Amino acid sequence: MNKPVVSRVARSVCPHDCPSTCALDVEIIDAHTIGRVRGAKDDPYTAGVICEKVARYAERIHHADRLTYPMRRVGKKGSGEWQRISWDEAFDEIVARWTGIEAEFGPEAIWPYFYAGTMGHVHRDGINRLRHARGYSDQYDTICTGAAWPGYLAGTGLLGGPNPELMAEADCVVIWGTNAVNTQVNVMTHAMRARKEHGAKIVAIDIYQNATMDQADMPILLRPGSDGAFALAVMHVLLRDGLADRAYLARLTDFDAAVEAHIMSRTPEWAAGITGVSVAEIEAFARLVGTTPKTYFRLGYGFTRQRNGSTNMHAALCIPAVTGAWQHRAGGAFHSNSGTWHLDKSLITGKAMGKAGRELDMSEIGKILTGDATALKGPTPVKALFIQNTNPVNVAPEQGLVRAGFAREDLFTVVHEQFMTETAQMADIVLPATMFLEHNDYYRRGGHTRLLIGPKLVEAPGECRSNFDVVNELLRRLGVEDESLHLTDRQMVAETLKRSNYGELDEIEKIGFIENNPPDEKARFADGFRFADGKFRFRPAWDEIAARDGYLWTIDRAAMPEMVDYWDINEKTGADVPFRLATSPSRGFLNSSFSETAGSQKRQPRPTVLIRADDAAAHGIADGMKVVLGNHRGMVELTAEIFEGLRQGVLIAEGIHMNRSHGNGNGINTLIGSDQVPPFGGVAFHDATVWIRPAQAA
Repeated sequence: MNKPVVSRVARSVCPHDCPSTCALDVEIIDAHTIGRVRGAKDDPYTAGVICEKVARYAERIHHADRLTYPMRRVGKKGSGEWQRISWDEAFDEIVARWTGIEAEFGPEAIWPYFYAGTMGHVHRDGINRLRHARGYSDQYDTICTGAAWPGYLAGTGLLGGPNPELMAEADCVVIWGTNAVNTQVNVMTHAMRARKEHGAKIVAIDIYQNATMDQADMPILLRPGSDGAFALAVMHVLLRDGLADRAYLARLTDFDAAVEAHIMSRTPEWAAGITGVSVAEIEAFARLVGTTPKTYFRLGYGFTRQRNGSTNMHAALCIPAVTGAWQHRAGGAFHSNSGTWHLDKSLITGKAMGKAGRELDMSEIGKILTGDATALKGPTPVKALFIQNTNPVNVAPEQGLVRAGFAREDLFTVVHEQFMTETAQMADIVLPATMFLEHNDYYRRGGHTRLLIGPKLVEAPGECRSNFDVVNELLRRLGVEDESLHLTDRQMVAETLKRSNYGELDEIEKIGFIENNPPDEKARFADGFRFADGKFRFRPAWDEIAARDGYLWTIDRAAMPEMVDYWDINEKTGADVPFRLATSPSRGFLNSSFSETAGSQKRQPRPTVLIRADDAAAHGIADGMKVVLGNHRGMVELTAEIFEGLRQGVLIAEGIHMNRSHGNGNGINTLIGSDQVPPFGGVAFHDATVWIRPAQAA
C-alpha cells in the first residue's frame, strides 16, 4: 500500500569505475526521488543484469549522510569540526588562497587531483582545464591501468579486441585475473550463455578460490605474480605437442627460432615450482586451448597489479597468438576497447588553453606531499590540492605517507565530494557534489562497444553542484576566458560528440547510445596487428608504445626482458615477512565507493583477511580472531577468516574498508608500496609481503 508510485522509467548508465558500463533503467518517482534500478534488457551487453551495488542505488543517492552544503574546517585537520559557509564564501577563499600560493611558489604548487569516481568524461576530465589554464601541476594517471594497458599494447599495438558479446559464441572462455562475479558480472552472463547454449568450457585463472573460480569447469589456482611462468609453460606444451599454429605464427607474428628456443626452456616442471600448479594441470589447460580454436581470453586488471604485471599481461596475451585463436570468430583475446574510440576531448580538458605544469605521478601522492624531491620532480612543493572523484586518504598506496602529507597544516586542500570521505575529513574546504542521475554526461565503455548517454533525471539535494559547474566557476573567478565556460554540461556532451564525428546529440539521444563495433575480422586483427609490419609482438614493443602514447619510463630500458617471459621482480618473502598479501575487490564495494551504504556494510561488515588453516595454526591464529598484518610500511588490524582456497603462504584481504573500520585506524593500503611498477608506473596492490600475528601478540 505504501509503495511509491513510479511516474516513469528512464534510461541511464552506470558511472562507476567498471568496464561493463551498464545500461540502466531507473524508476523515477518524482523530480527528486528514484526507485529501483535495473539492468536494461534491450542492451546486448548488459542484458538485464547489473551488480547488486548499483541495483541498490536509491540507497546511495538518497543517503542521509550525503553532503549538501559547503563547509570550512574550523578545528584541527581531521577533527570533524566544520562551519557551514555559502558557495560564494567558498569560492572567494579558494581563489584567494590559490592566487596567494601562485604568487609565492608558482602555479606548479597547486595540484588538481582526480580519478574515476565517475567515468563520465565531462565531469571526470574537466578538472584538467584548471591546469591547462593556469599551469598547475599535471597528473600522470597510473593507479589503475598503468601496468595492464602497456602489457597489452606491447603485443597488439591497440587497446581493442573481439566484441565481448562473442564470449557467448566461444567454445572455451578463459577468465584470467579478474573475479568477474565481484567486479564485472556481465562477463559471467556471456560466459554462462556459451556454456548453456553449446557446452563451452569456462576456465578461471586466479590467486584464490573466489566466486568466479567456483563457476569454472577448470579453476587454476596460481601463486600471486606467477602468471607469466604459467603462460610460458603453456606455450611450451603447445609447441612441444604440435598444438601451435605455425602458419599463423609465421604470417602474423614476430615468432622466430630464438623466441621458440626461449619458450622451450620454460618447461611445465619449471613453472610448477613457481606457480604451485601441477604439471598435469598445465598440460590439461594447454590441451584444452590448443584443441579449441574458438577460445576467448578475457584478460582482467587484477593479475597485472604486481611489479611484474605488465610482463604477465603480455605473456598471457601471447597464448592465443601461439594457438592462432585470433583467426576464428569468438576467438582471440580482449582486455579493453579504450583505444578504439578516437574521441576529441580537447574542449573538455582545455588543452588549447595552455600548457600544464610538471607531470606528477598520482600513485606517489604520499611521497609528493611529504616532500620527496624525486617524486616532486623539482624544488617546488605541493601547497594546494583540489580533489574530485577520488579518495586518496583511503585508496592510495603507502597510506602512512599519504596521511602524513594530508595532515600538513601548510597544505590547503579542497575536496568536492558526495560523502564525508576520509579524504574530505582532511580538507580545509569541502564542497557538495552531484551524483550521476543529477547531471548530464556520456560514458564510453572500456569493456564493450557502446558509448552511452546519461541524461540528468532528478534534481540534486540541497546545494550540490556538479564537477563541471564548480570548475567553470573557479575558472571564471580566476579570470580565465574560454568557450567551455559558456556551455552547459549537456552542451559540452553535444559539442564533444560532434567534434568526434559521432553526430548530433538530439539524434543520438533518440536511441541513447553510439555503437562502435568494428567488423569482427578487424577487431581480432585478421588484417594485421597495429604495428607498421602488422605483426603481433613476442618481443614486446615497449619503446614504440612509450613514444607513441606518452608513457614515462620508470626503469632502465635495458632491465626489461627482451621477449615474452616470467620476470621475477616481485616483493620477496622472508623470515620477517613470510606471507604474500593481495588486496582483492569485494562484491559489496567498488574501491571505496558504496562503503557508506547499509547494503554493502551488511554484506561485508568488517575488514577480514583470508588465511589457510595450516598457516593460521602455525601462527597461533583461529577463525574470527583479531589479527595484525604488518611490514616496514605499517600495521593493519583485521579479523581472520579461515579459508582453504589459497596457496600456502598467501593472504587475501577483500575490499577497501574505511580506515576507521580497522582496529588501529590504518586501512589496508598502509601495507602497499608506492614504488612505480615497471616499465611505465602503476601500483602493485596485489604484491606485498607481510607478517601476521594475533592482535594481542602484535
